[in-house]
Amino acid sequence: MIAPRKYLPSVTSLMCFEAVARLGSATLAAGELSLTQSAVSRQLRTLEDQLGAPLFARAGRGLVLTPRGQKYVVEIREILQHLARATVAAQTNPSGGTLNLAILPAFGMHWLAPRLRDFAQRHPEVTVNLATRLAPFDFRTSNFHAAIHFGREDWPGVSYLPLMPEIVVPVCAPGLMAGPASDPREILRHDLLHLDTRPRGWARWFSAVGTEPDLPPGMVFDQFSTMAQAAIHGLGVALLPTFFAEPYLAGGQLVLASSRTTESIGNYYLVWPSEHSKTGALASFRAWLEAQAEAEKDRNMSK
Repeated sequence: MIAPRKYLPSVTSLMCFEAVARLGSATLAAGELSLTQSAVSRQLRTLEDQLGAPLFARAGRGLVLTPRGQKYVVEIREILQHLARATVAAQTNPSGGTLNLAILPAFGMHWLAPRLRDFAQRHPEVTVNLATRLAPFDFRTSNFHAAIHFGREDWPGVSYLPLMPEIVVPVCAPGLMAGPASDPREILRHDLLHLDTRPRGWARWFSAVGTEPDLPPGMVFDQFSTMAQAAIHGLGVALLPTFFAEPYLAGGQLVLASSRTTESIGNYYLVWPSEHSKTGALASFRAWLEAQAEAEKDRNMSK
């Protein structure tokens, strides 16, 4: 049963409230919503009268949320996002529509993007929008339908599709080394390049190939792309995922510092909110991505 009407503010009032809370100004909110400043102010007064409590306090020439307003806006943003998603879903083809996907830069650029043309050809009814996110986020307050996640199954409130482990290989600029090291310890004659999200990457690699030396400090990077560029310019040896390193190896910009590959600290996953049914655009993308991951696994096993 739906709550009594007195507990259901109008959508216009809620949109005005959210915009003023975000922008700190009724004038700016009016411009965003194509309303007059007086109309926005009336909507706020109506909402505050309905709640029986002030939501804003004046601070100089702007408006700031009261403690009650701060709590209320969190819930209202989630409700408005959910309403927008439900409306879009009702307007679109039930088997198609738009899929907003959060990606990790290296995986998205070097593994997923080259394969997306195949998905587009198989599913012209689905539009995939990509945006970068480096860490888990709250799906309830975002426009994303799914995300690519690396690590472990530690993202709260989501369902997981395992895709693949991260296999890494040491690479360096041509000429930095005479060839792939027969003894892994030869790599230690050169600077090691590190990724801040894989602080023990080199330690794990050396351990996997049978040696555990004291590792010298080296340059630290926040993304594989910048670390790869540093390696290309001869600044040291980088430990890169095989899918990321392959184009550089094929183009001669990088060479193997060792032919030994090892698994990294985690796996890649497709994740989506647990409460969302796997239908429409997400279901099509999930099935396609699962098949792509299986094909990649078969290729790796046949090498």
